[in-house]
Amino acid sequence: MTQPPEPYDVIVVGAGPAGSCAAHAAATAGARTLVIDRARFPRYKTCGGGLIGPTLASLPPELPVPVQQEITRASFSLAGRKPFERRGDGRILTLVNRADLDTALLRAAQAAGAHVRTAVTFSAVDQDDDLVTVRTSDGDLHSRVVVGADGSASRIGRYVGVQLRQTDLGLEAELAPDDTARAAWAGRVHLDWGPVPGSYAWVFPKDDVLTVGVIMAKGRPAETKRYLTDFIAQQRLSRLDVVRESGHLTRCRAAGSPLGRGRVLVAGDAAGLLEPWTREGISYAVRSGRMAGATAARIAAGELPPGDGLTAYGRQVAGELGTEMLAGERTLRAFERHPAAFHAMLRTRPGWRVFTGITRGSTTLALVERHASVRWGLAAMNRW
Repeated sequence: MTQPPEPYDVIVVGAGPAGSCAAHAAATAGARTLVIDRARFPRYKTCGGGLIGPTLASLPPELPVPVQQEITRASFSLAGRKPFERRGDGRILTLVNRADLDTALLRAAQAAGAHVRTAVTFSAVDQDDDLVTVRTSDGDLHSRVVVGADGSASRIGRYVGVQLRQTDLGLEAELAPDDTARAAWAGRVHLDWGPVPGSYAWVFPKDDVLTVGVIMAKGRPAETKRYLTDFIAQQRLSRLDVVRESGHLTRCRAAGSPLGRGRVLVAGDAAGLLEPWTREGISYAVRSGRMAGATAARIAAGELPPGDGLTAYGRQVAGELGTEMLAGERTLRAFERHPAAFHAMLRTRPGWRVFTGITRGSTTLALVERHASVRWGLAAMNRW
């Protein structure tokens, strides 16, 4: 009689930054780990590809980061007007192609000992007291713990009961630069504070494309598309050929939203973890993935009961990421009301120092908020 296969210790569903970092952490801790994804890698992902300091600090130390450009300059505009440029003292942002980054992270997880299966479609999870059954196009798989990292439209997130408070639509165009555009954008990003409250746009240069995008609250698709078209024209980029156009919904969790259910944890976009103002999600994916993978390995090894493991994971997320998200929410509310004030602050030396401190990782919005003058300013802007 054929014996059933030994269950995995940890199965990770989704091989983006959250999933691959979870798999890397679990495998490094000694867990027998499998990561599955519906795509074949490399695969395209709608994303500006900006890596801030906390992302770089949290990547696997052995990872060769596939850098496209190191950014030392940033320019800004207010709904296409009042442009200015600032130069940093060294790198202020690292740019990558997400396809390259995600492939490198998946390979790092595999090198750490994780098994990988791509082109596998996930459909559902079931669990009892001891095991989780993962239903896929390759048949049922079994594990002691599952980490759901299956993106912003996460099925595992729905299973866990993740609650959302903010959903935004991001649209992006990849443009093929000519020699003039390549020279103009080398080492520089551009941010435009948009015409609709809370919206903004960006130009992020890569080696072979300019990534141009906009983000706006969901529910205004025509306005979002028009903003992208107008922004490309404002930046004098309409002449460039479009390599690819894409869109993506970003979803931000409500405070107190669950991060797991029984032996199932969620991380990254699947948990609604991102910074509400900038909608930056890669650092949240990398950091929460590491936390979830390490916790899952401890649960699988019997070091923590599932309930205690979920509590510990929740405390980690709340302590590191939750405080940043709350600060981002307060900042977004002020930015929605007074984008011109934010634009003006970036012209000042203290404002530019805060901006580069956040991108480099020497400070965070939450730390900046500890200053009484900042708390007073945000509170005042949120009242006006």
